[in-house]
Amino acid sequence: MSLETVIRGIFSSLFIASVIRISTPIIFPAMGGLVAQVAGVPNMALEGIMNVGAFTGVMVSAFTGSIWLAILAGIIAGVLLALLLGVFHLHFKSDLFIAGLAANLMASGGTVFLLYIITGDKGNSSTVRSLSVPNVNIPLIKDIPFVGEILSGHPVFTYLAFFSVFLVYIFLYRTRFGTHLRAVGENPEAATTLGINVVRTRMIALAISGIFAALGGMNLSMAYLQLFQKEMAAGRGWIGIAAIHLGARKPVGVMLASILFGFADAISNQLGSLNIPSQLVQMIPYATTVVALAVYAIQQRQAALERMKKYQKEHIDSLAAEHQG
Repeated sequence: MSLETVIRGIFSSLFIASVIRISTPIIFPAMGGLVAQVAGVPNMALEGIMNVGAFTGVMVSAFTGSIWLAILAGIIAGVLLALLLGVFHLHFKSDLFIAGLAANLMASGGTVFLLYIITGDKGNSSTVRSLSVPNVNIPLIKDIPFVGEILSGHPVFTYLAFFSVFLVYIFLYRTRFGTHLRAVGENPEAATTLGINVVRTRMIALAISGIFAALGGMNLSMAYLQLFQKEMAAGRGWIGIAAIHLGARKPVGVMLASILFGFADAISNQLGSLNIPSQLVQMIPYATTVVALAVYAIQQRQAALERMKKYQKEHIDSLAAEHQG
């Protein structure tokens, strides 16, 4: 395939639709991580929760024949792992990052171990027949040329992911509990004096993040594919954490950052057809993450310097006024 063909493909409706689909398993953990981040307890186990959700959904769907029971089981598994992280950090006072790393390692090794016990295979679950969520064809819109190809025909998870942005916004900024959650994240001591239970609020925030991250994992194993693979999240949980910071901890900003990473992943898929070393192509999404975080860090540093200069100027002006007085 020529470079010209690849460039034409990038501007096609199919490519835009692929960006939307690829962004879905990033938006889910990013939205969940945002809720936990705002509560002051970053969920560092998003990657592991995605793997656990993906594995549980596939296995329950294979042995029960019910897609909805599988989704429920995947959500429960994700919430349990998120709450386990909360127990170690909030109750046993373990370091959040170390506890998150332990949860991710446990999820990685545990899913492979259970996969081998159930299927006899350590790589994927292709030997068991799992189900997939249905695609949604939107009436009227599906018949519109170009637009219909972009917006219609996606798995139900994709629409749920974008709708979750609206839900998280309403939850954080239009509900009483969302106000409590933000208060706990900004000033837990002040929140305590107002009668807010900080530990319970943060545990609930972690549980919510577990729901979203599990949905992101199940999107990979029950929509993107119809099987579970070892390390299926493939770094998307970590990219979701990056999207939270790049999106300035705002639901819409986090969604746009997730789409940016999805775009980079889709670009790497397109370039894979060219005569370029596969290692270079595969590193595009992760390189984009590093560059984006570097740009964010530089912006934050400049903003901090500007605030410091403003404070120093106000302080000097105040001293000058006192001296003149």
